[in-house]
Amino acid sequence: MKNSKYYPWVVVGLLWIVALLNYMDRQMLATMRPSMEADIVELQSATNFGHLMAVFLWIYGFMSPVAGGIADKFNRKWLIVGSLFVWSGVTFAMGYANTFQQLYWLRAVMGVSEALYIPAGLSLIADFHQEKTRSLAVGIHMTGLYMGQALGGFGATVAEAFTWHTAFRAFGLIGIVYAIILIFFLREAKSSVNSIKTAQEKLEKQRPFAFKALAILFTNISFWVILFYFAVPSLPGWATKNWLPTLFAQNLDIPMSSAGPLSTITIAVSSFIGVICGGILSDTWVQRNIKGRIYTSAIGIALTIPSLLLLGFGHSLFHVVTAALCFGLGFGMFDANNMPILCQFVSSKYRATAYGLMNMVGVFSGAYITDFLGRSSDAGHLGKDFATLAGIVVIALLIQLYFLRPKVNDYVD
Repeated sequence: MKNSKYYPWVVVGLLWIVALLNYMDRQMLATMRPSMEADIVELQSATNFGHLMAVFLWIYGFMSPVAGGIADKFNRKWLIVGSLFVWSGVTFAMGYANTFQQLYWLRAVMGVSEALYIPAGLSLIADFHQEKTRSLAVGIHMTGLYMGQALGGFGATVAEAFTWHTAFRAFGLIGIVYAIILIFFLREAKSSVNSIKTAQEKLEKQRPFAFKALAILFTNISFWVILFYFAVPSLPGWATKNWLPTLFAQNLDIPMSSAGPLSTITIAVSSFIGVICGGILSDTWVQRNIKGRIYTSAIGIALTIPSLLLLGFGHSLFHVVTAALCFGLGFGMFDANNMPILCQFVSSKYRATAYGLMNMVGVFSGAYITDFLGRSSDAGHLGKDFATLAGIVVIALLIQLYFLRPKVNDYVD
C-alpha cells in the first residue's frame, strides 16, 4: 500500500484522524467549564477561563514557526507521531488535575506539542498531492479538525454523564493508542526522503537554513499579505472555537450540555461541506484562472461577514444556527485554500516554515480575542463584540483580492 498510487489518499485518511484528535483534545475544555468549576472554583470567573484558554494559544503561537522549521528539517512522520503521543498524554494527565495551576501548565505543554503537528501534516499532504488534488486533499484533512471540534462539544455531555476527569482520561488514551498505530502505517514523502539524503540538503539543513528560510519569506511581499489575510479571519475563527458554546448558551438561554454539542456540531457540519466544496471548486477553477484559489477563498471569507453579525445580535434558534451554518461554510472554504495559496508563492523547501509563521500570527490573534472575549463575557458584551469582528474581516478581504496576484500554480525556485 505504501507504494500504491492510492497512498497519497491513505496519508490524508491517516492524518484526518490525527487532525480530529488535535482539535477534540483542545476543544473539550471549552464545553466542560460548568462541570469543572464545582471542583476548581477559579473557573467560575470567565476572565480566568479566558486566561486558561489563551495560554494554550500563546504557547502554540510562539512554537508554530519553530515547529515549521523543524518540519522542514526532519522526518515529518516521527514529528507527527511524537506530537500526537505527547498531547494525548497531556490530555490524559488533565483527568488527574485538581487545581487551576495544574490545568494551566498542562494547557501550556499541550500548546507546545500540538503546534508541532499542523505545519508537518499540511506540508506532508502538499508534497503527496499536486495541483489537481491539493486543495481537495487539504480540505478533506481539514474536515478532521472540524469533526474533532464537534466531538469536543460532547465533552460536556460525557462530563455530565460521568465526570470531567473521565472525559479527559478516555480521550487522551485514544490518542496514545493511535500514535502507536500510526508508526506502522505513515511514511515520509519519497521526494523528501531522497532530498534529505543528498549532501547539498544536509548542508542546507544546518543552522543557516533557518535564517535563509526566514530571509526568503520576509522579503516576499506576497507572503506578508498572506500573513495578514490569515491572521484577521483567525480572530472570528478562534472566537467561535472557544466562545461559541458560551454565546449559544447565553443568547438561547440553554444549558451548556446542550449548547456545547449544538454549537460545535453546527460549525463542524457546515465547515465539512465548506472545505469539500471549496477544495473541488478551487482545484477546478485554478485550471482555468490562476487566481481561482484566491477567488474561492474570498467567497468563503465573504460568507462569514453577515454570519458574525447574526451570531452577535441573533437571539432566536433560527438566527443563531443559520449564522453558525453560514460561518462554517465560509470558513471551510477559506481553510481549504490557505496551504494551496501558499504553494503558489512559496517553494516546497520553505512551506512548513511559512505555514508555521502563518499559524503563529493566526494563533496570536486567537489568543488576543480569547482573552478579550473572556472579559467581554463577564461584562455582558459577548454578542456585540462578536458582531464587531465583521468589520475587520471586510478589510482583510479587500487587501487579499487586490494584492495577491499569483503567476504559477506551484511555485518552484
